[in-house]
Amino acid sequence: METYLRVTFDSEGAKPSEVADRLRSCGFVPTHGNYDFVYDWQGPATREQVLDLSDELTRQLQGYRVRFEIETV
Repeated sequence: METYLRVTFDSEGAKPSEVADRLRSCGFVPTHGNYDFVYDWQGPATREQVLDLSDELTRQLQGYRVRFEIETV
């Protein structure tokens, strides 16, 4: 499974490079196309694992003035 992440930046928020560093520390890697980053689960993921990852994203990006959207397939 993979979790795809789309990030929307605010001009009054953190620099995109800072946000990218935070996301990499959570295991996301940059990608091209409809999404900005992807997290590879290396196999199936449970609903709880996806929610835990979402919670971690919220913690890591708090105060950075960005919005994010995820999709796990």
